[in-house]
Amino acid sequence: MADRPAAAPDGPPARVRVIGRTITWLVARFPFLWRFLRGPTRRFFDGVAPGWNQVVGDTPKRMASLEAALAELDAPPSRILDLGTGTGAAAGWLARRFPRAEVVGVDISPAMIEVARAGLEPELADRLRFEVADADDLDPGLGTFDLIVQVSVPAFFAGIARALRPGAHVIVISSLGTATPFHTPPHLLERGFRRHGIEVVATGSAGPGTFVVARRTS
Repeated sequence: MADRPAAAPDGPPARVRVIGRTITWLVARFPFLWRFLRGPTRRFFDGVAPGWNQVVGDTPKRMASLEAALAELDAPPSRILDLGTGTGAAAGWLARRFPRAEVVGVDISPAMIEVARAGLEPELADRLRFEVADADDLDPGLGTFDLIVQVSVPAFFAGIARALRPGAHVIVISSLGTATPFHTPPHLLERGFRRHGIEVVATGSAGPGTFVVARRTS
């Protein structure tokens, strides 16, 4: 059985932070390397999935920066993609926050998706679903979205651009700010999004986290 990281009051343990920072930097700077990183990443998160909710900690605190970012939207979204959903905390929060929206949570880890499905609230089951998917190679069958949210995950610019409708928004959250293991610095986000026709329109912080809001312009 894989070792499970213990919960820590200041966020994920050291090995998660090191792994996260390495993967995030490589994916942002050299996207082609993901083909070599996806297998080890999947295996790592499959191993930690049973105890992941204890690792990431308090959900309301983690969502503070997401709530602040949503204030930058022009209108309530009707179709939302939670990219790198993990055990589904953010996807569930979004489904409750937007009671008329369809929400899809995707993650590369089958074990994470299994935990997310097991925890799906019955009253959300008609609007929220979880699928195994690679953020860099999303199934076209998922369709396109008018809001993509990613909470503490690497930025997959090409995948986001393919799944984002023209004029729609993507929100990138670092739930612990710069201390987040999977934190992509704003200048790398701005450069990566610009290459794919997506413009950063707002940045900010709330609670312990930070946010970047961007809009697809083409």
